[in-house]
Amino acid sequence: MNIWFNRWFTTVSHYIDMIRDNEDHRKFVIYGTHPNKDALYLQNCDFAFVEPDISGNEYIEFCLDFCRMHRIDIFIPRKENVLISKRLSDFEALGVRVLVCPDAVLMETMDNKAAAYQTLANGKPIFSLPDYYVVNNCADFKKAYRSLKEKGHEVCFKPVVGEGANGFRVIKDKIESIPQLFQQGIGYRIPYTYACEILSQQETFPDLMVLEFLEGREYSIDCVSSEKELFAAIPRMKGDGRVRELVESLELIHLAHRFHQEYKLPYIFNIQVKYNNGVPKLLEINPRMSGGMHVSCLSGINLPYLAIKILLGEQVGRQEPQFGIRASHIEKEMILKYGDIS
Repeated sequence: MNIWFNRWFTTVSHYIDMIRDNEDHRKFVIYGTHPNKDALYLQNCDFAFVEPDISGNEYIEFCLDFCRMHRIDIFIPRKENVLISKRLSDFEALGVRVLVCPDAVLMETMDNKAAAYQTLANGKPIFSLPDYYVVNNCADFKKAYRSLKEKGHEVCFKPVVGEGANGFRVIKDKIESIPQLFQQGIGYRIPYTYACEILSQQETFPDLMVLEFLEGREYSIDCVSSEKELFAAIPRMKGDGRVRELVESLELIHLAHRFHQEYKLPYIFNIQVKYNNGVPKLLEINPRMSGGMHVSCLSGINLPYLAIKILLGEQVGRQEPQFGIRASHIEKEMILKYGDIS
């Protein structure tokens, strides 16, 4: 079977390895595309191509042509996955199974942090949500900041639509002192006055969430499911530095089950929460494989392969992950080979 990964992040290389090393000894041919020929996961594909740097419906037409030309059986999209969900019937007409939520409205909602928060707030109580505001101009940004500060919160902000830590900043009341500048990493912190100066460059900007900064530990819960059943939920604690730990938190596992019972998100998804004063509050829900999912697979559960089996309509049972595993990683050099990249 031919599987295609489009414009993924580097750690998808681990998922490719796990799909190849499946318990059923099933053979797969892996296709990969990316506009940057240096994207490392292309080195781990059987066939790799440089794709055009386009978006929207033009990109969907490229995807359909690629599936047709290379006889793709399974498409695992990252780029434009919301639009791909809306055009799912076009791929199905080609005989392509797509690992994406078939409910395009739900997919679009979960891809938008503000819409997801609003939907969850209006539905059955599942998650505690941080105090937040959605703004698109500097005046409202200042109001939101003042309101959150009056409630006693440290304040942060992030784009409504985005991946990972892109655009995330924690607001500082003051600029750095000389000792801070010389001795500490600045990281994601930005002075309030500097943030206002940047945001005032335009009358309006894309929607931005301004919200309370959560001080506690962050957990990422990797889940594999059909629409009817959640087969595994694996909480992964982000420790200090690069350390990650698989934790059997019944509280977080129960949250994942309650979410799935209500929204029935299929295949594979990820829930991110962070604690504040002992309460886990929702950061975001990713309706796709997370960037750190390979760490959760150290539990003995081959999450990407199980998702493929579910997509193909095959039988999958309840999984029993192994918890208590602490892990980290080191960098490894790789010699780039371009001969097989078209």
